[in-house]
Parts: sequence; structure tokens; C-alpha cells
Amino acid sequence: MALPPQRKTRILTVKFAKYLTPHMIRVTLTGDNLADFPTGMEGAHCKLVFPRDGEDRDSFTAHFAEGRPKEKLHSIRTYTVRAFRPEGLEMDIDFVAHGDTGPATLWAQAAKPGDFLAFMGPGPVKLTEFYADWYLVAADMSALPVAAATLEAMPKDARGVAVFEVHSSEDRQEIDMPAGVVAHWLVQDDPHKRTNDQLDLIKSLAWPEGKIQTCIAGESGVIRDLRMLVHKDKGIDKQSAYISGYWKLGLIEDEHQAAKRDGLAG
Repeated sequence: MALPPQRKTRILTVKFAKYLTPHMIRVTLTGDNLADFPTGMEGAHCKLVFPRDGEDRDSFTAHFAEGRPKEKLHSIRTYTVRAFRPEGLEMDIDFVAHGDTGPATLWAQAAKPGDFLAFMGPGPVKLTEFYADWYLVAADMSALPVAAATLEAMPKDARGVAVFEVHSSEDRQEIDMPAGVVAHWLVQDDPHKRTNDQLDLIKSLAWPEGKIQTCIAGESGVIRDLRMLVHKDKGIDKQSAYISGYWKLGLIEDEHQAAKRDGLAG
């Protein structure tokens, strides 16, 4: 069965790459096969497939000749569509540069025009309707792209709080968020160590009456505690609260995804 157009595998080429901040790399991808890519998918997740060391484009492309291959020969990681510009067939994907040896980080740090990868997706956008009186957005650097995309999609009169945890003060980004959303930037200079800074700040907030929506994502241990706060303590229903663990301390993505399937991670 053929994959629907928006879910097909696309081989995309690096147009350019740059450091947005000391620990965030933006890679702009392009390709004629983005001509039928759906608009309005900023914030949606996708799967990126990275070529093996020394693999040429023809060999890599042949692996996807019949759609999604059954045999896994390449590293696959989950990322977020940060922006898509249909007029130029350009897509931005932001990568955290945290100095590890993971395949996505290594690829992004070395990315240059002409490099390539495979794109699978997109998945669904996290928040498609904005109906709240007050919004809570919280993210570490891994989830900053989905948080930023969500804030940029909000009505301009939206009110709420955004809490970001970044690796350094220089990692703050300019985000076109509503004027009524107050941003807090927390610095956690060791991403391999958990802190409760986000949780403590969010607990200290004056939560207003009325309808509340959330977009919260990050490390699974922190997410587990925030989920308890949002659902149990604050009584926000699951339909109004997007809360997701994007990674877990000590686990690579494949291990984290397996833990999530087994109910062991947020």
C-alpha cells in the first residue's frame, strides 16, 4: 500500500546550517519532494534517518526506493518541524548540540550544504486549537522547538507563562510569542544532571481560574512530576494538557522509546 503523500519518506538535502545559540543548531533542508508537504505542521514530530559513515547518496536513496524499509540499517531519531516555507521548499530542523556522540548531534554539528538525510512524517501537531484563558508552556532544550512553534501559533491576545530550561544564558532565543505570555529562562549547565528548577518554578506560579491548556515536554523524570502536578493537583484534563517525555537521563532514544512503550518513562 502506498504511503499517503504527507507521510512518505523524503530524501532531503542540506541547504545551510548555522548555530542559533551555542547549543542549538538550525539545519535548513530542501528538496523538490517538499512540493506536496502540508503547511501548518510547525511543531509536529518527524523521524530523521541519517546516512552511515561514508555512505553515498545513491546507496542511501536506494534503501528507500520502495518507501519505508523493513530492515533497519541506519540511525533514526525523532525531531520537530520548526518551520516550513513552501515558497522556497525549505524546512528548518533544530538540533541540540550537547557534545555527545549520538548520530544526530554528530551529523548536525558537521552538516554542510549538499549533505542529506531521510525525512519521515510529519506526525500530528500537538496543539491544534487554542481555547484557554491561560497557557502554560514548559520545555528544556530538546523540546524548545515544539514550545516555540506552539507559542508562535497562539492567538496574539493569549495569556500565560513559558518556562524554558537551557544550557547557558546565551541559549535564550527570540520567540514571537504573545505579549501576554511571560517567559522565564532557567540555566542548567549540565544536561546530564536532573534539577527540579522547572518544577519548583511552576509550582510557585499563581494558577488562575478558567480554562487552562499546557504544552510541556522534556526529560522524562521531570515530566513525570509535572504530569502529576498538572493532572492530579491542578485537575487539568488530558485533552487540554499536552505533556510528553522526549528523552530520559542515561538512555539513548531507542531505549527511551522502549521504556515508554513499557510504561517506564514519561
